[in-house]
Order: sequence, then C-alpha cells, then structure tokens
Amino acid sequence: MSSTDVTTRVVEQPGTYLNLESIDTDECDNAYANIPGNFKVHRAVFSVLPPGIKVEEATRSGVSAWTKTARLSATLKDGTEKKYFMKCITGQGARALVEGEYHSAVTINQACPGLVPEPYGWGQYSIDPGEICYFYVCAFHHMRFNEAPDRRAFAGTIAAMHKQGKSPTGMFGYPVKTVIGKMERTVSWEDSWAASFTNLLWDVIRYDNDTNGVWPELEAACSQLIDVVIPRLLGALQSDGRNITPALVHGDLWENNVGCDTSTGKTVVFDPGCMYAHNEMEFGTWRCRWTTYFRDSKFMLYYKRAYTVSDPKEEWDDRNRLYSIHPYLTDSAGHRGSISRETAYNDILFLCEKYGPLDTLEKYDPKKDVLLNGAYAAFEIKQLE
Repeated sequence: MSSTDVTTRVVEQPGTYLNLESIDTDECDNAYANIPGNFKVHRAVFSVLPPGIKVEEATRSGVSAWTKTARLSATLKDGTEKKYFMKCITGQGARALVEGEYHSAVTINQACPGLVPEPYGWGQYSIDPGEICYFYVCAFHHMRFNEAPDRRAFAGTIAAMHKQGKSPTGMFGYPVKTVIGKMERTVSWEDSWAASFTNLLWDVIRYDNDTNGVWPELEAACSQLIDVVIPRLLGALQSDGRNITPALVHGDLWENNVGCDTSTGKTVVFDPGCMYAHNEMEFGTWRCRWTTYFRDSKFMLYYKRAYTVSDPKEEWDDRNRLYSIHPYLTDSAGHRGSISRETAYNDILFLCEKYGPLDTLEKYDPKKDVLLNGAYAAFEIKQLE
C-alpha cells in the first residue's frame, strides 16, 4: 500500500456496512489536510465524514493511554456546525481497537439509542513503509466527570442494554475482534460460557506474562482455576436445568468511561469493546481497587432489581470475584510491576480453596482482599505522545 492509499469502512445507515474500498488520493497536494489546530488530519478521514464538510479546526482532546485523540470542529454543507471525536492508533491491536469500537458502538446504539456517541466510521492509512495508522470517528460530546450518574436510572439502562442486545448466533462471542486497552480478546463463538470466559482469561494471562514474566506460583494457580474452578463455578450456570442467555456487554464499563453530556444532562458511555457474554461479567471491574462511585452497593441493588441474578444466586459474589481477575490481569499487563497482579493472584487462591483445593498452592490472604480492606489506588493513565 502506498502512502496515499487508504482503506475505510463507513456507515450508510445505522447498522448497515459498506464494503471495504480503496480510495486513491494521489491528486491531493499532500496526505494531510491543511486544517488549523495542533492535530494533523489525514485526508483519509474525510471518507467517513459527510460530503461537503469543512473542518475548521483539529485540536488534541481527551486523555488516552493507547491512542491519539482529537476534536474536529466542522461546518456541514448546509451551514450546520458539528463536532467530531477522532482517535488514531498504530501497532498492537490497532485495527481491532477501531473496528471493534465502531462495531460495538453501532450494536449498543441499536440496543439503547444514544447511550454511546454516534459512530461515523473507521479506516486506515499508511504513514511509513510497513506502518499503518488506524482511525475511528464518532460524535463529540462535551462531558463532565465529577459526579456519579443517577443510580437507579443508570442501572436500568445497563440492564436494558444487556437484555436488548441479542447475540446473532445465540452463542457467546462477537462478530469482530474487540480489545480491552489495546489487548485483543478471543471472541470466537462458543455455546459454553465457561469455555468463552476461559478464552478471555488465557488472553490476559498471556499478555501479563509478556509484560511481567512468568510467575510460577501464579501459573500454577491459574492452571487450577482454569482446569477445576471455572468448569465448576461457571459450568453451574448451564447445568442441572439452568441456563443463561448471552447478553451484550460494554466490555470496559467503569468510571473513566462514563460521563455526563453538559448540554443534555444525559449519561454517555464510551470506549466500548463489546461481546455477548454472561451479563454479570460487566461488573468484574466494579470490584477492582481503582473503582470509585461504582463501589456504591446501590448501583448493584438497582441492577439486580432490573435483571434477575443468575442461578445459583448464592454464588454471585464468587462469580464477581472471578470476573474481576480479568481486569486485574489486564491492568497488570498494561503496567509492569502493578499491584494488580498480586491482587488477582490472591483472588485466584480464594476461589481455588473454595472450589478446587490443592495442597501445593499458597494460601489466600484476607489482608490482601480489596473487598475486605477497602484499598483504593487510582488507575494510572499516561497520555500517548
């Protein structure tokens, strides 16, 4: 691919995808549009914007550890002023991030219109020989983040998303790859939720080992968790006459991905990386040490009123602990030396002692249990330069 060839996917109607197409921009004076501001916009981006649009300014906006982000201030052909949000990324997980977010945003807005910013498209262009930049464009929202959403309303909205987002196959998984951070998930279709979650867990174990090296004790505990605990704890959801329906989950729902639109007062969630999963997986992150207002038990109280807890109901908290291991290991994979690795290890030991005792494993330490000690540590986000 030459430096002037781009590939894009755009939306013709909500939920309708056009074929990938190559757009030759050789007639352009250069690859980047002449737009005021401190963010360079490649001409490829215009392929997902409305025809006749004039972008007046492009400025860096937001904070992201994995992408470069910008606000595009534009005037449409009819004179209407419009703002767009754009993110650009290269390297590991780049295509999965933009394509997965685009697809996720379309899917969520089909289930709950307006819950996430309206997606416009994604694409790619070459910036250097052998290096591709991927981009995603959606509607821009001015948001504030200094207050929690209404507990009852937010819980009801998330429950509605979980109920109304139907798996097209009736199975667990997702049609395209998605990410958490920039780490790709294995979202192949599975009838068994235990098998699907095991795929996800193996992903983050591998990413964590790549970052921090193999920890033999953790490796042994993870093997017992996958071989014995998950088949028992998650297998119970689909055995002895019990069953669960795959639910559309946001995939990374925590306070830094939730805001309040300053002009409408409505809650907006963003950065989705969806899959069809057990609905309770959504709340593993809410148990983690970086959680703030989602620790308020009223959120889950209202959610459980809107969406019935899966049977066995008495094992809800153990499943929640299991689901928290995934974001903890994801955090560890993204931050070398993070305490999240030790926290995940301790939670794994708890579950192994209860559902798959093994004498060779170390003992769970309640003093290290975040749920018991109330420990809080702010999530570290360093802006990509």
